[in-house]
Amino acid sequence: MRYWEVPFGKEKPKTPIGEIHILKERCKGCGFCVEYCPKDVLEMSDEFNSKGYHPPKIVNGEACVNCGLCETICPEFSIWCTLKEEVALEN
Repeated sequence: MRYWEVPFGKEKPKTPIGEIHILKERCKGCGFCVEYCPKDVLEMSDEFNSKGYHPPKIVNGEACVNCGLCETICPEFSIWCTLKEEVALEN
């Protein structure tokens, strides 16, 4: 008999999975979102927007945990995250 199957009556924590949205025409190419992303989801693209800047592109979208750091640090408000789903952690 397992007494601690659910410790202290709590269920296992779930990992949020985020979906990133980028307004490429609003981006000024500062790179803050790429530099400070804790999961390395973004990288600077080789393409230009209409202003002549390199906007970020999503390279590892499934690693996004919807922390919101990219949208908090963006000075142009050109990137944001939405919660796609939550997945239960495995032991």
